[in-house]
Amino acid sequence: MTNYIDDHLKQPVAISNWLYSVAFLVFIMVIVGGITRLTESGLSITEWKLITGTLPPLNEAAWLTEFEKYKQIPEFQQINGPAGMALAEFKSIYFWEWAHRLLGRLIGLAFALPFAWFAINRAIPKGYGFKLTALLILGGMQGVIGWWMVTSGLTERTDVSHFRLATHLLMALAILGALVWTALDLRRLASHNSPPARLTGFGVVVILVLFVQLLFGAYTAGLNAGHVANTWPLMYGSFFPAGVDWTTNLWAKLNNDPQVIHFIHRWWAWVTVIFLILLARRIRKISRKASLAIHSAFGIQIILGIATVVSGVNIYYAVAHQAVGALVVISTAWGIHLLGRERSIS
Repeated sequence: MTNYIDDHLKQPVAISNWLYSVAFLVFIMVIVGGITRLTESGLSITEWKLITGTLPPLNEAAWLTEFEKYKQIPEFQQINGPAGMALAEFKSIYFWEWAHRLLGRLIGLAFALPFAWFAINRAIPKGYGFKLTALLILGGMQGVIGWWMVTSGLTERTDVSHFRLATHLLMALAILGALVWTALDLRRLASHNSPPARLTGFGVVVILVLFVQLLFGAYTAGLNAGHVANTWPLMYGSFFPAGVDWTTNLWAKLNNDPQVIHFIHRWWAWVTVIFLILLARRIRKISRKASLAIHSAFGIQIILGIATVVSGVNIYYAVAHQAVGALVVISTAWGIHLLGRERSIS
């Protein structure tokens, strides 16, 4: 009987460890995706080949073939071609897009194969089969969304749609948060046989506030809006950038104007900070580590955001900013989960 109980408790721990490992891979994926965007590498591979695309071009003839395909899209014809892009430069941007896609395939296998093993061995605790299946589906959808994003820049545009880029990034961060949340639930199941945490009303509010900040961060990346002002806290010498054309409707400005989007991302950050401080204070008695993680994540993120702006979007600061943004999501998920534990018990 004792061995049965020990094995029963080990199963959720093993699955939790696996989900944490997948979450780490998704975190790396977010970083590589940021590099891919900042180096303007995302359109270098103009086809989606699930199996054969795993390998990069292996000889000069294959490289020239890929380069010729790239020459057919507007980004090369209007930007990189006139700038005199050579094959060596093409290889550089190709590498980051190839690495991004390869990592996506790796994450798919890292999730699907262990999931199948746990399912075949009936090791998945009751109630978690559906959740893990949902995560698998979301991962598959993310691959489709990624290609949907790329296709937006292959015919008429010289870059991808910032709406599709935002969808792709926010989906990645949502998957990251869901992986961490589910892993935490499984840890609780193993240690206390406790039910899954439930979202509280305040938790939902924090998620919505953070979502707005992440959305405008994605818009900022997609529209290169970080370049519109390299001073902080003022923009062009004033709190709100002068010269914004308000003849179009407000919805269009909020979703398409780089100056307005930069302004919102810059200052909504402080609204987000207020709610994250409130979250950290509420969970401090439950877990000082989680409270400290939230404070550290948003504190570093603010510093990196300012550094990114004043440096003229230095790639190292910008990549670090996106990476720590993912850490903000992880720490926030941890904090909201802690609040939800009390509700799940009551």
